[in-house]
Amino acid sequence: MADRDAVALDDPVGESLRGRHAHLARRLGRAATYLPGVATFSAVPADPEAAQWADLARLLGPGQLADMFSCPATPPPGWEPVFVLEGRQMIRPGSGLPDHTEGETDTGVVELGPDSVPEMLDLVARTQPGPFWSRTRELGTYLGIRDHGTLVAMAGERLRPPGWTEISAVCTAPEARGRGHAARLVSALVARIVARDERPFLHVAEANTGAIALYERLGFKTRTHVTFRGFRTP
Repeated sequence: MADRDAVALDDPVGESLRGRHAHLARRLGRAATYLPGVATFSAVPADPEAAQWADLARLLGPGQLADMFSCPATPPPGWEPVFVLEGRQMIRPGSGLPDHTEGETDTGVVELGPDSVPEMLDLVARTQPGPFWSRTRELGTYLGIRDHGTLVAMAGERLRPPGWTEISAVCTAPEARGRGHAARLVSALVARIVARDERPFLHVAEANTGAIALYERLGFKTRTHVTFRGFRTP
């Protein structure tokens, strides 16, 4: 798959809600968002008119968060800015698997099911990898590493535009860092994604230089720089 086929990554939220995640979507007109508890990401057309913003506001309800992810469109007056975060979108060129270095294997990596959600939410609260809610694991496969039964690291699949799967929620408990857990989890997810004849991609905050260095070591390249923005509906 050539990188020119990455056009679906220009609108990863909208492409996911219209496709693989349609069963997790709420819609009104051409506006869409995820079901409560799954994700707060919302989507409007690339060049939205006032009617589409109004549909999204009705869909979410008054005073609710519209997490527009990397959508560059500006909402109408009355939408209160909540956050702005600079980041980048990274992809893995080609279709091969990452080189396993420094002993990185999937040994000890386990799949996290519904019964693991309380532990996942606790780990997220401690590490702050980004948005993660009670039903977020329904977006895809989530993997974890346990130390004496305690979940100390995890990563999973989030957005699913055609031909691609996003790796997200990569986090390690402070007491378990420096052991290569993140690299093992990302490599295990890459292997699963490639086995489905899809390609992995991810998003990372620009300030998270350590994570960027790790992803580059695992073969990811920066595709584009993005700005994540959230607004509160009128």
